[in-house]
Amino acid sequence: MIRFLKRRIVNTFLYSVDGIKAAWKMEEAFRIESILALPLLIFAMFLPVMNIEKALLMGSVLLVLITELLNAGLEKTIDRISTHKHPLSKMVKDMGSAAVLFALLNGMVVWSLIVVIPFFKEWIVRMQ
Repeated sequence: MIRFLKRRIVNTFLYSVDGIKAAWKMEEAFRIESILALPLLIFAMFLPVMNIEKALLMGSVLLVLITELLNAGLEKTIDRISTHKHPLSKMVKDMGSAAVLFALLNGMVVWSLIVVIPFFKEWIVRMQ
């Protein structure tokens, strides 16, 4: 039983790695977002803010990547079903794209509230 669980966990991890590799290879948006995410995640870890704020910052970045992976999977599934252009296919793809947009906007709001606005407030105080 334990061997089965270990094998299952390892296989699940390997499938996930395969999915990340496929997204990296096939999806330009995922590559761009991943390249932007890495320095943001590192930066968030070392910011002098509370741990909950670090979690929010990092979570907002990861949410963009998660949403992009789901959107890419959705688009590939629709393309697999039919290459014929259909209004419902377009609508579903547009909805997936909208989900990524909302994740990006969420990240902008979180980073603005925790990092950008406090930084500029501090900077303005120092300038006076």
